[in-house]
Amino acid sequence: MRTITSIAEWRRVRAELPASPRGIGFVPTMGNLHAGHRALLERARVESDVTVLSIFVNPTQFNDPRDLAVYPRTLPEDLALAAGLADYVFAPTPAEIYPDEYRFRVTETKLAQELEGAHRPGHFDGVLTVVLRLLHLVQPRRAYFGEKDWQQLQLVKDMTAAFFLPVEIVACATVREANGLALSSRNARLSAGARAAAGAFSEILRTSPDAATAAQRLTAAGFGVDYVDDRAGVRLGAIRIEGTRLIDNVPL
Repeated sequence: MRTITSIAEWRRVRAELPASPRGIGFVPTMGNLHAGHRALLERARVESDVTVLSIFVNPTQFNDPRDLAVYPRTLPEDLALAAGLADYVFAPTPAEIYPDEYRFRVTETKLAQELEGAHRPGHFDGVLTVVLRLLHLVQPRRAYFGEKDWQQLQLVKDMTAAFFLPVEIVACATVREANGLALSSRNARLSAGARAAAGAFSEILRTSPDAATAAQRLTAAGFGVDYVDDRAGVRLGAIRIEGTRLIDNVPL
């Protein structure tokens, strides 16, 4: 496994990679990897001839500077988790990814303004912009995203279609803890008690007859509820517990 931190070095490596039947499988992340990321890497490894992992804490998708400041940077541990799964780890700096200082960005005008977008203004501009830049740099055959971030997944799929990018966006099932809590880097901020209580989040989404009832039950369980919404055969929700914001979704 080779770690690359500059675009110039990556471009040299990318130019030397031979064409292959299954091409590159790409897993873009912000680091602080967990078993959910491992599952993405494992699938990419099986389906691709070369696996590339990116680790980049993207500043443009944080609408709260405090959230960016406390986001865990765990590169040594991330590299240990990726060992044997990734062939290359691309870990650039913000200056590398944003030489334009974010003057140019991707804005989607409908779905990105709803749900997460309504609660985190500008978030999806940052997500889509960094994903587009990384896809142009890595040039993968497939890119792997978790279904937990349903809205992000839909927007990335739509963006690749809108810009005619020759990449398949592969959706991978959400990995959960034993109590049903979706794995997330944010879970580490929770106390043991809150982490146990948060297992009810997905259960309430799944077992409620409608979104309004789910929101009521989540509130009664002690969560702060930002939204619960049903769309496209999926029930989506965002809650707050101990000052930490969690999102999840379940099929209807």
